[in-house]
Amino acid sequence: MAAADFSPTPTPDGLPTPHSGSTPPPQRPRPRNCADLFWSFTWLALQGFGGVMAVVQRELVEKKRWMTNEEFLEEWAVAQVMPGPNVVNLSVMIGDRYFGLRGAAASVAGMLTLPLVLVLAAALVYAHWATHPAVAGALRGMGAVAAGLIAGMGLKLAAALRQHPLGPLVGAVFAALMFGAIAWLRLPLHWVLLLLGGAVCALTWRKLAP
Repeated sequence: MAAADFSPTPTPDGLPTPHSGSTPPPQRPRPRNCADLFWSFTWLALQGFGGVMAVVQRELVEKKRWMTNEEFLEEWAVAQVMPGPNVVNLSVMIGDRYFGLRGAAASVAGMLTLPLVLVLAAALVYAHWATHPAVAGALRGMGAVAAGLIAGMGLKLAAALRQHPLGPLVGAVFAALMFGAIAWLRLPLHWVLLLLGGAVCALTWRKLAP
């Protein structure tokens, strides 16, 4: 019996038709180059009135789709426990993910350069108008908006707990303990991260260990 012929079937123009199994999966969106990273993070920083983290999650996960919610949550957790500003740490990791050291430098430059110029200009204006009642009221209103943005981001990221190795219930318990320790008991953040974060890491490692 002759062997079956699995060679590609030629098309009318003479080119072989690829088998369905050889079709590569569609690539996820990603930044085109370091300049794309720079201007993307510049735009993110200019939107972050009082807290840029919620804006970063919306832009990178929901709009640009450079990351999934789960990936964002993991890298945000690492950025949270590293020294320095959280969102700067996150920009370093995202830039390094795509273009290595050049990408990390471009992301940080985009996050800091133009906002630094604007902050210095705003500081000069604020020094002159700080005692004006309208300015004080505007700053208090901006703080409420920033708190709402961060709370909304937390609710969106909570959905990622369903895929956590410990399960959504254990994840929700640790999230509630973290909130209570910081918001109600006012414990130092580094001790809460060390104790509760260390406990979660140990439990997850035991869950995933072969």
